[in-house]
Amino acid sequence: MADVLPASSHSLNATAPEPLRILLDGIDRLGRLDGWIGGGCLLMLTLLMLCEVATRFLSNFLPFFPPTISIAWEYSSYLMAASFTFGAAMTLRVGGHIRVVLLLKNVPAPFQRAIEILSAAAGFAFMAFLTSSMAKFAFGAYVRGQVSTSSDTPLWFPQAVVTFGMLLLTLQFLARVIQAVLGLPLEDHRMKASPVE
Repeated sequence: MADVLPASSHSLNATAPEPLRILLDGIDRLGRLDGWIGGGCLLMLTLLMLCEVATRFLSNFLPFFPPTISIAWEYSSYLMAASFTFGAAMTLRVGGHIRVVLLLKNVPAPFQRAIEILSAAAGFAFMAFLTSSMAKFAFGAYVRGQVSTSSDTPLWFPQAVVTFGMLLLTLQFLARVIQAVLGLPLEDHRMKASPVE
């Protein structure tokens, strides 16, 4: 289970100037929320698939049972997309994303910080563009009243959920840029899930 710590004097951002510390601690809180929502989406996806399997199994023996849950595959794709985007911000904060550190390990320390700043800024710019594009896409689906063909679900809703997950990752990249510039710790390993034994 992820360790949910309150923003306090134990914050890794404690040495930042007051306005930036408040911003960084707020983004950390959103990152934790992001992880919990991602976990919830995975749990709902698992339950939906188990219900689909149980329904199909029971329909073999009980003729009145439907052979499938009509929305199962559609909603499972929405939940999978949501679980990918939610959880990404928390994963970045704990240092869980795959990174190639060959260059970082072979340059002097001042250059390491510069590379971290540049890579975090590039990640922020890319995610800001992607989030903006996805927001326009979701808004366009809302304006046009687009619905899915199998369940008539308004498409703007799952698109907006994915956009929110992208926004949280964008904010986490912004926090990483600020932390790198100020020389603060870039990763908070206290937020990692405890190993299951």
